Amino acid sequence: MAVHCSPITPLRQRMIDDMTVRNLSPQTQRLYVSAVAQFAQHFHKSPELLGPDDVKAYQLHLLRVKKIAWSTMNIAVCALRFLYQVTLSKDWALAHIVYPKGEKRLPEILSLEEVDQFLKPISNIKHRAMLATAYSAGLRLSEVASLRVNDIDSKRMVIRVQQGKGRKDRYVMLSPNLLTLLREYWKAIRPVNWLFPGTSDEGHITDASLRRVCQNASKASGLKKKVTLRTLRHCFATHLLEAGTDLRTIQILLGHRSLSTTAIYTHVATSTVCATQSPLDRLPDRPEPTP
Repeated sequence: MAVHCSPITPLRQRMIDDMTVRNLSPQTQRLYVSAVAQFAQHFHKSPELLGPDDVKAYQLHLLRVKKIAWSTMNIAVCALRFLYQVTLSKDWALAHIVYPKGEKRLPEILSLEEVDQFLKPISNIKHRAMLATAYSAGLRLSEVASLRVNDIDSKRMVIRVQQGKGRKDRYVMLSPNLLTLLREYWKAIRPVNWLFPGTSDEGHITDASLRRVCQNASKASGLKKKVTLRTLRHCFATHLLEAGTDLRTIQILLGHRSLSTTAIYTHVATSTVCATQSPLDRLPDRPEPTP
């Protein structure tokens, strides 16, 4: 696995080797290397010459000056922790490289009618097949992009997700409606290896291209809500919960490690939020107020 991000120094190679033997994904390795490179460029010094005070100053710079998102900050912290704790074996790393408190935001959910409004206007058969697959099976962006033709098992009516997040395989349901759409798509495009090939015959569609397809579809739909691949995954889970699917099954389908991660959908599903009667509706009947 090669990580390309300016010339490889001995320290960078050591970190890449440490990540490789721990089987970190190529994407994680790229993010970590990039984050450490930006840290070094900020001080114009090798990280070997920097210490805990420098790390703290850099974190404050990211928060106060750069005003980066929590997710970006989290990547920087994970990368620096790995560098100093694993590659450089610094015993101060865990105590002095702290994680910022995570943001707790509930996902925006589309109704079934809004999902239909999003998907129906997409005239490009490949684009509609990709986005319908994401919603129908609750797949992550990278999981949709890397599907192979033989991952669609029409005999068992399942989709095989190979090496998803955490390097885990799983199976999800294959919707009969999605199968019909994928068969129409296959007749039109005739993919051989990758279900959704990219511009090169040997590679699949890139994450950036798939993200752009979703952005264009969101704009064309006329919906006021912004739709991303992650939105479609959230909708998949929420709509299953609203239809009566138990949380443990949804956890397995999403490939979540912890049930607490899946439990967020109980906060947005109408089956739980709207199932409780408001105390206002239990008040005695009162005469209508006069104008």
